[in-house]
Amino acid sequence: MNTRSIVVCAAAAAALAAVIALAFATGSYPVAFADLLRVLLNWLGGAAHGLDPTVETVVLQIRGPRVIAALLVGASLAAAGAAYQNLFRNPLVSPDILGVSAGAVVGAVLGIFLSLGIVAIQSMALAGGLAAVAMVYVVARAVRGHDPLLVLVLAGVVLGSLLGAFVALMKYLADPYNQLPAITFWLLGSLASVSPRDLWIAGPLMLAGLLPLWLLRWRINVLSLDDEEARALGVATVRIRLAVIVGATLMTSAAVAIAGVIGWIGLVIPHFARLLTGPDFSRLLPVSIVLGAGFLVAVDTLARSIAHIEVPLGVLTAFIGTPLFLWQLMTARRGWQ
Repeated sequence: MNTRSIVVCAAAAAALAAVIALAFATGSYPVAFADLLRVLLNWLGGAAHGLDPTVETVVLQIRGPRVIAALLVGASLAAAGAAYQNLFRNPLVSPDILGVSAGAVVGAVLGIFLSLGIVAIQSMALAGGLAAVAMVYVVARAVRGHDPLLVLVLAGVVLGSLLGAFVALMKYLADPYNQLPAITFWLLGSLASVSPRDLWIAGPLMLAGLLPLWLLRWRINVLSLDDEEARALGVATVRIRLAVIVGATLMTSAAVAIAGVIGWIGLVIPHFARLLTGPDFSRLLPVSIVLGAGFLVAVDTLARSIAHIEVPLGVLTAFIGTPLFLWQLMTARRGWQ
């Protein structure tokens, strides 16, 4: 890394630490920063903190899982978005371009419609996202004589439209007093019901999806070239493309399974990271991860403290992401590549 990249990474990490501390301290039960440090030191080292047990409960059992979930989900969506924008050589690509969010939504909505438990609903959401992208990839591989990336995008759009129609049908048939409110709440995105069990299940899946992106971060740079040029440089484009799709799909599916549909992070954050670091994916990926994690932690903190009732994350990310993206387009002095 050059000096600028080190400075950017250090500044992003410092901002993330500040946002995390603010998230732990802010809420309907305020926690002073000194008390927060004493609780965390007690948790790490076992020293007595001498505080009201309520403070420890709020920090470790209520806000702790939620903050960790926001870190994981934000980082996963931002990393997937950065990888897809590089893979498809398109700045308008987001993690749900291949239908992963639509597939996860179908799985979750079907689970709610069948009145299943939360674990079954999350499992069906995860399986639905993976199955949707698998179908898109199979269709794209079966179509010959066309640009494979274009076929992938078109297949993802078509399948997403079909799955969206299925979701609309399920909402029409759902019980309007019990099932329909649950479906609507889930579609808007939230971290309010995240539990430590969810983190133990989704966390390893997100890290497993991030692993191929991190290991291949140097070769993913070459995917921004035409396939002929990439193959001339000795890069197995088909295998690397498949690894990127699998990793990004796994991260996005796990994120949607525990948090619902949260848009704009995978589109806006990689753009902002690219403005700071340039197009080199080896620098773009870690900065996107840190910025995505911090962004969702900040938005989630705002969602639970801006009003007496919690504002859905999908609504807030849209309100914040839209003007931020337009600002990026108007102020950018260089292309995204």
